[in-house]
Amino acid sequence: MSRALNFSAGPAVLPEEVLRQAAAEMLDWHGSGMCVMEMSHRGPEFMAIAAEAEADLRELLDVPQGYQVLFLQGGATLQFSMVPINLLGGKPGADYVNTGEWSKKAIKEAQRFCRVNVAASSADANFSYVPEQAKWKLDPAAAYVHVCSNETIGGVELNWVPATGNVPLVVDMSSHMLSRPVDVARYGLIYAGAQKNIGPAGLAIVIVRDDLLGKAPASAPSMLDYKVHADAQSMSNTPPTYAVYIAGLVFKWLKRQGGVAGIEARNVAKAKLIYDFLDTSTFYANPVRKADRSRMNVPFTLADPKLDAAFLEGAKARGMVQLKGHRSVGGMRASIYNAMPLEGVQRLVDYMREFEAKRG
Repeated sequence: MSRALNFSAGPAVLPEEVLRQAAAEMLDWHGSGMCVMEMSHRGPEFMAIAAEAEADLRELLDVPQGYQVLFLQGGATLQFSMVPINLLGGKPGADYVNTGEWSKKAIKEAQRFCRVNVAASSADANFSYVPEQAKWKLDPAAAYVHVCSNETIGGVELNWVPATGNVPLVVDMSSHMLSRPVDVARYGLIYAGAQKNIGPAGLAIVIVRDDLLGKAPASAPSMLDYKVHADAQSMSNTPPTYAVYIAGLVFKWLKRQGGVAGIEARNVAKAKLIYDFLDTSTFYANPVRKADRSRMNVPFTLADPKLDAAFLEGAKARGMVQLKGHRSVGGMRASIYNAMPLEGVQRLVDYMREFEAKRG
């Protein structure tokens, strides 16, 4: 059976090596006689899996001392609530930068807990760019500054680290974590849903600075308190064990690719391939300002939207799936995460060129 080229935004393509290893270990993990899904999360086998996954993630991102790495549930969406619950620390407000759909969702949820100052927004141009920091109106009394550094739906990526002074910088890295090097020390808290570059849906990763722990109010549910999870090494309750296991295999795969720096070079090449083609075409268009284009999520439109269905049908016939754009924006979207090979992007570009020649 030939595998499809899966351009889904998430749950997304995983490395074939990882899937084959997981299949081989399904019935018997390392002679234990058990599948990882069957193991006690407090047994020595899974404890070793979890510890190794954390160590590899720390190595890949060069996480400095003074930060906790948490494996949580609820995806990135639960973090929209956990961040204000844990970081407000009695302060009345927080700063948010609005660069698209996921920023808007984070803002809406934070408004349940505090006064949100939208320090900058690109809504004026349909979220097609990242506002320059010189235009941000930050509140020096804010509890934290929140940004989404890659908007999966709009294909906008923050390619620089904002300067927020003594105010902790919080970032949703869901759709590009592990795709490029990150200076973790410049952030107070980083979070990401796993279903893009890391593993199965349901797992969320949080990297949080020690001094930001212990600020949740006494009324907060214990499962929404980062300190509870940090103190229990992410095992305050039963964690998403199989998702952690798959993430650990992905971390090992990434190390074999030359780490984050190695995979970044491949991601740059893939993005260049498709954007160079888009920039020479009069049939396709990408709406994002060039400086802010995402390497991971590439939205594009056809000159005539009536051809969208035919384009998708032809792509599927050639083994390429999940290219339809998000329902909120339409068009097409190619998500070219770490596990998407350069050859897959080349096949897409070849098909786009062929379709343009026939229908353009």
